[in-house]
Amino acid sequence: MLDYIWIDDETSILNQVKGQYKYALIITNPFIQMPQGWYNNKKISGLEYTYPTNEEIIEYGKPVLWSQILKLTELEDLRSLALAMKTYISALNKFYASSDLMEKLKLGLQEDVYLPNEDKISQFLIPTIIEVFKSRGITKIQYSEPIFDTSGEILVDDITIGNFYEMAPSEIIVTDETNDTAFLSVYDSFITLMLTNDINTKETILRAGWEAIECNEATMINWYLK
Repeated sequence: MLDYIWIDDETSILNQVKGQYKYALIITNPFIQMPQGWYNNKKISGLEYTYPTNEEIIEYGKPVLWSQILKLTELEDLRSLALAMKTYISALNKFYASSDLMEKLKLGLQEDVYLPNEDKISQFLIPTIIEVFKSRGITKIQYSEPIFDTSGEILVDDITIGNFYEMAPSEIIVTDETNDTAFLSVYDSFITLMLTNDINTKETILRAGWEAIECNEATMINWYLK
């Protein structure tokens, strides 16, 4: 069973997994569109600001791609959007934080649109991740999380979005039985990282409908700073 992999910002992603994985994808976790009036209804209930629960997102939420958010804001590209979000959650030091980009994001976001979950694999990606495993004939996956140092396995056919989220409080790595393909969440971030030895990454992106960056030998986990 593969333990959770901590990817640092000292060297490229592929350099850190050399010998184990040949290819990597940075998949953007979609923003969360809740039904119209969601925020106001929560406010009427006496809650000034309430981020939707996992159950509420699963039942009522719809995904909004980063590219769609760019059209609502004056942000130029995915890199600028990533910087804006990281600044929003105070995940950058003063040398990299950008209050200007953050304000553009806040002004452009519609009232009932929320940032993706940080640290976690998006609820909206889980069904497509399951399909990736199924398309490769995988019947059982393994998982590991670093917070409580727990691990386990589950049949692919038994996975739901709900029980997937119960596997770990935040960071998690999910792999097939041979560790040939892995998905992991990234701390203080809004991305899901896919590591694989399958050369057909472009086909995987198209089939899954992901918004993703194909990593080259120089791509760092803090890609938004380069």
